[in-house]
Amino acid sequence: MTAPFAYVRVTDDADAALDTATPGTQVLAGGTTLIDLMRLGVMSPTRLLDINRLAASPSTRWGRIEETDKGLSIGALVRNSELAYHPAVRARFPVLSQALLSGASPQLRNMATTAGNLMQRTRCAYFRDVGVAACNKRNPGSGCAAWDGFARQHAILGGSRDCIAVHPSDMCVAMVALDAVVHVRGHYGAAGEGVTEREIPVEDFHLLPGATPARETTIGPGELITRVTLPATRLAARSAYVKARDRASYAFALASAGVALHVEGGTIRAARVALGGVATKPWRSREAEQVLEGHEPTDALFERAAAAALATAQPRTDNRFKVPLAKATIVRALARAREAA
Repeated sequence: MTAPFAYVRVTDDADAALDTATPGTQVLAGGTTLIDLMRLGVMSPTRLLDINRLAASPSTRWGRIEETDKGLSIGALVRNSELAYHPAVRARFPVLSQALLSGASPQLRNMATTAGNLMQRTRCAYFRDVGVAACNKRNPGSGCAAWDGFARQHAILGGSRDCIAVHPSDMCVAMVALDAVVHVRGHYGAAGEGVTEREIPVEDFHLLPGATPARETTIGPGELITRVTLPATRLAARSAYVKARDRASYAFALASAGVALHVEGGTIRAARVALGGVATKPWRSREAEQVLEGHEPTDALFERAAAAALATAQPRTDNRFKVPLAKATIVRALARAREAA
């Protein structure tokens, strides 16, 4: 049974970020993750801050997708379905459209938001089961049940003894491949005075678990995501997303790859390789990118890049299969990107 909570509807974005500093507050947008975890008893906020009406405000950009000379601006409250089918996204940033359409179900995509996807919590079964005491994300210092438990779904990159939970987002993997920037509004100072917006490269937005798995992002009290921007680069158009999962619809990734290539004169001038389903955060592989850049885009090169991306993998007994699976998704994604317009 869900614990009692206060419900606050925000209509003025001037105070929305400051409101998040109130202890026990959780932001409600699409609610596709938050409401689920509240029903399970995993999250028990004392206060819900509903920001959905900000999307309709004519004075804000919360619900807008805007093309600019520098790229694309995506409001925090833009729904995943709208973003996936937007003509500019499909034409200029295909990896993002493909990633979004591979996630969840149409009904959930109609509700889920850009900012909510960035803040999505793990699907680790131990995290979602309040009957399991040992979960450092829920109960810091309690241990990690997955470490010696059944870890088929868990991370082979970026984990620690304290947590090997996989980050579940498809969208965030594509965002990493596109060098996205997260814009955050904050109220700083002893009394919260001074509204400031800071920019966080999406690669740095999510944190590795280390010894503090409960802290998952760089967002702090008194801060709120307002939008995400995608730079207009030569990488974006030649991009692709490939996802391997247990079933063809409504399943989280066992391994996925979002890639982008700038090919000129038969040579890869720049590359981005991001992985999902295998790491504790959306994972950028600079090792794979270094193998690719400066060379002809051949299948043999793609296989070497995939091997470099997984060279530091640390699988558990139950998820060793993710190493060859992730390599295969990288190779397939690179091949699709090579053939893209």
